Amino acid sequence: MLAPAIQRTLDDPITRHMRTEFARLHIDQTIGEALSSIRTNPPSSRVSYFYVVDDEGRVQGVVPVRRLLLAPLDKRVEDIMVREVITIPKTATVLDACDFFILHRLLAFPVVEKDRRILGIVDVELYTDELTDLDRTERQNDLFQLIGVHLTEARRSSSVDAFRSRFPWLLANVAGGILAAFLSGIFQAELEKTVALAIFIPVVLALSESVSIQSVSLAIQLLHGQRPTMQSILRKLRSEAMTGLFLGIASAATVGFVAILWLGRVRVVVALLGGILAGVTCAAVIGMSIPNLLRFFQREPRVAAGPIALAATDIVTLLVYFSLARWLLNG
Repeated sequence: MLAPAIQRTLDDPITRHMRTEFARLHIDQTIGEALSSIRTNPPSSRVSYFYVVDDEGRVQGVVPVRRLLLAPLDKRVEDIMVREVITIPKTATVLDACDFFILHRLLAFPVVEKDRRILGIVDVELYTDELTDLDRTERQNDLFQLIGVHLTEARRSSSVDAFRSRFPWLLANVAGGILAAFLSGIFQAELEKTVALAIFIPVVLALSESVSIQSVSLAIQLLHGQRPTMQSILRKLRSEAMTGLFLGIASAATVGFVAILWLGRVRVVVALLGGILAGVTCAAVIGMSIPNLLRFFQREPRVAAGPIALAATDIVTLLVYFSLARWLLNG
């Protein structure tokens, strides 16, 4: 089970709990040289992975123990290492590290500086005493499930505390609903003139909201406890905007095809197409930006991001849809 000390210190910086002595290999070594070095200076603790570093101590890859032992002696470490290394930033907390273990199901992670220089290693030994038979996959699965259960229990608070932390963010949905109703009142003439606009409101909103929640979930998963920079946020938004555009085109084409066969009214269908295309694209950007911005300003995105993103998505989608309809139908 999770060590009691860890349960009490989930907000501790991970640097307080990492091991600074760990097994490392140099990127220029051969397998023979690496094994000789290990025999000369054997690791002082259990080894899950050998991390490959350059002259400056920056992580370049990782070599599982089995791969190192079975590789030809004249082969280079660089040739057998896994180049994609999942790292934990030194700014992460113990809680963030627990999320890493549950999400990636690895037995250890390097803790790194911004330049990827390794400061130490954090492994499951810090979180559990259940380390017997770790080579068995079933046992490993039980281990990570155990971490997840205790992490959930550690996060759990009283009903009153949960209410206080969650209700303020739900006010975003309340405000969004009121503003959506207000927008419907402003565009009441168009809705009365063309009932078909109102018929498709649930479809337009459902598509935008679904994409927004997808983007929120993806953004939270990608954050991994790291505090993003403005440059990284903008880079993610550009990528997500293109994804949203493709999703919007596909969704609008599908719904538009049905609408033209059903209604036969070109202007209404064009308004529908534009509303879905713009709404879905904006929803993707909103869903990706809200968690990143919350984390950037050191707020917890798991509770707040969903309500804020949905409220913003509804307002933007309806505003675009109704404005385009007014322009087309009154033009």
